[in-house]
Amino acid sequence: MTLETWTPERVEQLRSCVVTGLTCSQIAAQIGVSRNAVIGKLHRLGLSSGRPPGGAARSCPPRAARPRAPSQRRLLRLMWSNGAPAAGSAAGATVDSAQPCSLLDLDRGKCRWPLGEPGGGAGDLTFCGNVAPDGISYCTGHARMAYRAPARRSA
Repeated sequence: MTLETWTPERVEQLRSCVVTGLTCSQIAAQIGVSRNAVIGKLHRLGLSSGRPPGGAARSCPPRAARPRAPSQRRLLRLMWSNGAPAAGSAAGATVDSAQPCSLLDLDRGKCRWPLGEPGGGAGDLTFCGNVAPDGISYCTGHARMAYRAPARRSA
């Protein structure tokens, strides 16, 4: 003897729950089947749960959008688009470090590009200290030296 999961009564109950706007989880709890069973049956019947895919349940208030910091990739792309040096010239380029600082004075938002040689004597190693954009460890000039420009794709 086979036990039929989707009786005509359950299918009708499913349809009425969809019309009232219940989520698939709520429908599953009310009918007594799994959420995946509800989703599969809705799909086989060609019904929609009344919500866009991935959308929040109607009874849930919308979440407040969290401000997002620009990604490092986006910042680097902006830096390279504003006058990127010619190929090969970035290695020999120099950046004026107007605010050199020691490791102890290196704060957030300052360029961390090392100047001098470690172990070369007391106080020989300093850092650039210029203003660095949020999310990047180096100032614009040193970031151009540290990160390669994206290669252009040929069509």
